[in-house]
Amino acid sequence: MTFRTQVQIAKGLVDPAPLVDVVFLLLLFFLLSSPFVLQSGFGVVLPSSEVPSASSFQELVVTMTRDKLLFFNNQAVTWDKFAATLPALVRQNPRAELIIKADKQAPHGAVVELMNLALQSGITVVNIATRPEVGAPPARP
Repeated sequence: MTFRTQVQIAKGLVDPAPLVDVVFLLLLFFLLSSPFVLQSGFGVVLPSSEVPSASSFQELVVTMTRDKLLFFNNQAVTWDKFAATLPALVRQNPRAELIIKADKQAPHGAVVELMNLALQSGITVVNIATRPEVGAPPARP
């Protein structure tokens, strides 16, 4: 017994709208699920390091340019204003850590001066940010 069907293959143009919708949904999914960290956009070139370091995302990040200009909370600050701000921040959070993002051409003495300023203000942990070396092993938790 054979059945006869009246179905024929439709020959015509394929509607690209569903395909475009799927591509945009996939793009949106990958963008929203990808891990990313927004960093301030000051023009500093961090020195590289072969030693992997654990990432610490704290709220106290100071950026120093090669001209010894300071940026704190995404705003330019003077050294005196920064020195006056730190003790109040330490009183609010005694376990506060400071991350120094200094340009690799910043004077070493200025970086040490900034570290001393933080330690004198009561900050107990001062970290210097580096960028990972290309091909370096991943950081261990």
